[in-house]
Amino acid sequence: MSKVSELATSHVRLTQQTKAGGCASKLAPGKLAKVLSRLPSQTDPNVLVGFSTSDDAGVYRIGPDSALVQTIDFFTPMVDDPFIYGQIAATNALSDVYAMGGRPLTALSVLCFPADGDLDVLEQVMRGGMSKMNEAGCIVLGGHSVRDTEMKFGYAVTGLVDPACVYTNAGARSGDALLLTKALGTGVITTALKQGKSQPKWVDAAVRSMTTLNKTAGEILAGAEGVHAVTDVTGFGLMGHAREMAIGSGLTFQIDTAAVPFIEGALEAVAVGAIPAGLLANREYAECISSDAQGTLIAEDIRTLLYDPQTAGGLLVAVAAEDAENLSEALRECGILTSKIGRVVQPVASNDKVSAIVLR
Repeated sequence: MSKVSELATSHVRLTQQTKAGGCASKLAPGKLAKVLSRLPSQTDPNVLVGFSTSDDAGVYRIGPDSALVQTIDFFTPMVDDPFIYGQIAATNALSDVYAMGGRPLTALSVLCFPADGDLDVLEQVMRGGMSKMNEAGCIVLGGHSVRDTEMKFGYAVTGLVDPACVYTNAGARSGDALLLTKALGTGVITTALKQGKSQPKWVDAAVRSMTTLNKTAGEILAGAEGVHAVTDVTGFGLMGHAREMAIGSGLTFQIDTAAVPFIEGALEAVAVGAIPAGLLANREYAECISSDAQGTLIAEDIRTLLYDPQTAGGLLVAVAAEDAENLSEALRECGILTSKIGRVVQPVASNDKVSAIVLR
């Protein structure tokens, strides 16, 4: 961290200037879904992926062998260091392109900043973001800013993808294994930081996760056999994004809760009551279409973390069972945490309803 960043951080706690930080500041998924469902459908045949499937990014064909991947992500601070905040914002925005199987090319920054805000803080935020954009090989062309009492920062990112190799969240097949490439817990840990209840080692672990690009994982997936569906786990939590993936695929996801990895300090953050409002909204959105397998007893802290809103989270991958181990090994060889957390099955009825997710 630079001397300027150290100076800025010593005077300003970014997390104290916002009501909710990171992807926990997103609109509740249920409310957003109601509005999107009322909008007219896309009729342009070159729209390969639009907003109707709640996917990670839009995809628009521009030629026989090429298509644009476009996404935008911005949010309020979830850490106090401005440079790291910028890094996290960039990592999160880039993730949607990787989740679609694409390669990011250019980005435009999106900034909301107080009119009398500290410009040294702003410089560090933008420097942090550019450091991750450079790591991704993505060029920042410009951006747009407005005055706002709460700082918000992120990027609109454009990438390229082969139209024949687009990964969506609606392609899972019965029998697939479910892989997850990052541990959960960034939402509760950063909430604990905001509340003054966190420990430095918890925050350090969360920051390592939130500043790790999904670039390598995306590149490995692009050349892997048997990958049928991908999404990145961000603001709607594991259960919210799994819900969209399961419903989009018309199947049921069975999740082995004992296999789901958690960041160091996540369980402790739940224990001290660091529950972001976004977690409660995610639970309302996804719990109604989930059920527990018969005879299953799930600890409440584990169940809670399944709904935790993640910032710059990992990828959830549905891959053919016979190819899952080879893919897992390839990811682990590159230092990417990879956990097999469940499988995809035919729709399961429970209590006279079809459950999109069954917890075991």
